Amino acid sequence: MAVGTIIWMVAAYHDKMVAALLFQPIPQTPQVYHIRINRPRVTNRLRAADMRSSAAHPLSAA
Repeated sequence: MAVGTIIWMVAAYHDKMVAALLFQPIPQTPQVYHIRINRPRVTNRLRAADMRSSAAHPLSAA
């Protein structure tokens, strides 16, 4: 009985088994993300102004 079931399953699903064995997935190129980060440099004038404002408020820097 087990042999008959196996033969029946092979006959019934033969097309699907062949298709699964011959299947070749479509190659996909990985996505490439181009990220640009702009961080403008702090000038000495702005850095000096920031130091003066943090010196005036010592608790705000903590």
